[in-house]
Amino acid sequence: MALHVTSPREPFPTPSLLDQATKVHRQGSFEVSSRKLPISKSGPIDDMSARLGIPVPEMIFGDNLVSVRHPQSGWCIAFTAEAALDRVEKTDRGMLRVAYAGEWSSSRERASAGIQEVVKPFDWSYSSDYRGTETPGRGDQQQQEKRLAHGSGPETQKPIPLELLKRRDPILFFDEVVLYESELDDNGISLYSVKVRVMEQRMLLLARLYMRLDNVVVRVRDTRLYVDFGSGDVIREYTAKEDKFENVKRGLMMKGLLPDAITTALRDSNQVAELLPVVEHDLENINLA
Repeated sequence: MALHVTSPREPFPTPSLLDQATKVHRQGSFEVSSRKLPISKSGPIDDMSARLGIPVPEMIFGDNLVSVRHPQSGWCIAFTAEAALDRVEKTDRGMLRVAYAGEWSSSRERASAGIQEVVKPFDWSYSSDYRGTETPGRGDQQQQEKRLAHGSGPETQKPIPLELLKRRDPILFFDEVVLYESELDDNGISLYSVKVRVMEQRMLLLARLYMRLDNVVVRVRDTRLYVDFGSGDVIREYTAKEDKFENVKRGLMMKGLLPDAITTALRDSNQVAELLPVVEHDLENINLA
């Protein structure tokens, strides 16, 4: 379908185009939706920057979406770019430093014409700890009673059944959606993406923030959402990993990788994640049966 857009402020996408671009898969009592559209135009980007109060990354996919919904109860969890960026630290607390961090931040502020006031320091690495936007279902009090508290004992935590996910069950629905990406002014990468795969009896969603600031630090922040369609069990697991850049590079060298292969590996969050120590881990369960 050909798209003709003449103005950066022209309404795009239209509601009808949003509907056309949204894929919906129904499995059991759940609905899984995904949407991929082009990079947002300058008008919506400026509006988003103004709402967030910070400059946004170079590549924003503001209309992209992944959601999992349980229509019977009204429960839903959705992943969107603006909500992910809203979890970026908006002060200078823990702000990463590189040789010309100030210059980089100033250039990003000037590029965001929609912000009229001077932007305060913020986490310009866009290291979001976003775990999805959850909408509680009807009978929320009962659901809260079923939900396991953060940090509860091992006897009450129900982990994601990895062995079941290793089975070679046919994949009925799959998508990979990017929410935002920044090259950090050629200092590395900050990428938030969501993958979802649905099998007959279960599904797994992986929302990942991969941030590599060259010669400084590497972070991987994963949110996994597991759904058992038969039992109605929903498990959300959040794992944050982090280490110094030099330690990651050393780890790749110890695996026998040559310099060119190391450069390639540093672009692969899966290879890097294996080397990073866990710095935070949370587990939540809810049953929607």
